[in-house]
Amino acid sequence: MVDTERPTSDGSSLVVCFGEMLIDFVPTVGGVSLAEAPAFKKAPGGAPANVAVGIARLGGSSAFIGKVGEDEFGYLLADILKQNNVDNSGVRFDPSARTALAFVTLRADGEREFLFFRHPSADMLLHESELDRNLIKQARIFHYGSISLIEEPCRSTHIAAMAAAKESGCILSYDPNLRLPLWPSADAAREGIMSIWDQADVIKISEDEISFLTGGDDPYDDNVVMEKLFHPNLKLLLVTEGSNGCRYYTKQFKGKVPGVKVKAVDTTGAGDAFVGGILNSLASDFYLHEDEERLREALLFANACGALTVTERGAIPALPTKEAVLQVLTGITA
Repeated sequence: MVDTERPTSDGSSLVVCFGEMLIDFVPTVGGVSLAEAPAFKKAPGGAPANVAVGIARLGGSSAFIGKVGEDEFGYLLADILKQNNVDNSGVRFDPSARTALAFVTLRADGEREFLFFRHPSADMLLHESELDRNLIKQARIFHYGSISLIEEPCRSTHIAAMAAAKESGCILSYDPNLRLPLWPSADAAREGIMSIWDQADVIKISEDEISFLTGGDDPYDDNVVMEKLFHPNLKLLLVTEGSNGCRYYTKQFKGKVPGVKVKAVDTTGAGDAFVGGILNSLASDFYLHEDEERLREALLFANACGALTVTERGAIPALPTKEAVLQVLTGITA
């Protein structure tokens, strides 16, 4: 397992990411459907794992908790975490289930198409008894999605992990990362995603997710966001708008930070890179959300993280270093 520098109890900036890690198969050619793709390139993926690597690439401290198959792909994924300086001591291997696979493509019309192989996959079978609670206790931020809420036993494990994180004073960070094909129905997805909504301190959603969660309301209407999605315990709600940047909402203020313009090749992992960027800033500056100027700076940095990720294929291979992000930002401000 990986030896990472353990954060000290008084100044921990560790971000623990919980959930799925899988292999994305991305077509070698852009703008085609999955059926038309001549060949696929394998790329490590899974939103929470992408965030963990994103933070480590930026020089932050991160760990991943989840389950993979006791198979070649599972070992590969655990090793990729290690190579990227992510603490992988919370990874478990399942001898009876395979590592999840996802085939993902960006069609000519710009829409992403997903085909998942999870019947069930190892990530769905993480049991509460396998949780590394000690790792969670050391975290400053505990980050998760909603895919781990779809099936038992992973759902109960997810709830238990959140409770442990809350108890030890972590910031809870939630990116629903809606993947409708994985849920039994749209209603089940809405209900599942909202079931833990009011426990998060930080939430990141996309415009599409706002429409979905509010039953078709205007995702650009601040009143919709504040009345239907902002809850009393929330410190920071972020809405990503792709290349147009992001919006932010706190109890004190709200606003918009422009995107960073690049030539997009593959949008896979852009949202995760954005989350990695903002959580890395938040881990070292706990009260960032209370200072609008500092928050805007951190969000511009996060936008640049997302922008750089779309310039290459795949998620983890494309996640940027801090130096690369600062270089892009220097170009903007120069």
